[in-house]
This record gives sequence, C-alpha cells and structure tokens, in this order.
Amino acid sequence: MKAAIYARVSTLDQDPALQLDALTAAGCSKIFEDRISGARADRPGLRQTLDYARDGDVLIVWKLDRLGRSLSHLLTIINSLRERKVAFRSLTEGMDTTTASGELLFRVLVR
Repeated sequence: MKAAIYARVSTLDQDPALQLDALTAAGCSKIFEDRISGARADRPGLRQTLDYARDGDVLIVWKLDRLGRSLSHLLTIINSLRERKVAFRSLTEGMDTTTASGELLFRVLVR
C-alpha cells in the first residue's frame, strides 16, 4: 500500500511546514501540494493526488478542511475514493477508513 498525500495552504504567504512535518512524520514521502484557496474547484495538486492514487492506496491529509471546504465536497471526494478502493486518512481528526471505527465514522457522516 502506498500513500497519496495532499497538503494545502490558502495563500502564497502561508507556510505549509506544520502540515508537511506531520505528514512526513506519519511516513509519507510522496506529497502533492497546493497554495490556493480550497474554494477553487480546479486545484492542480489535488487533481495530481487523485490521479496518483490507485486501488489499495490511502490518501492522507493533515486536516479535513485541507481536502474540501464544504461537507458535501469532502464527501464527494471520499466517496469517489471509496469507489476506486482508495482509503482515506485525516491525521488531525483521526479519521481512517482503513480501520473499522474510521469506516463507521465515514458511514455516519454520509447518512
């Protein structure tokens, strides 16, 4: 299993070091990054991350709001990953769909 990792800051003057340090400490080596508002639909780093992730992989983010701005957008992305058999993990919130409790949390959010 490999990890597709995504980090995002909203502006060019923000520093993603905290995210990158946490992701690296979690064992992540391939990190895709955006320095762009999460409200933008076309985020090149996110697109690369989603293209990179394959069946059996896990997409890891530092925090849920780095991936999607709204709950519906976040659920759309995670559902798309699930359909492709890509797991999801958020370090800050402890959500991890590779575990039974993480999968349960996801199912509760979807309903």
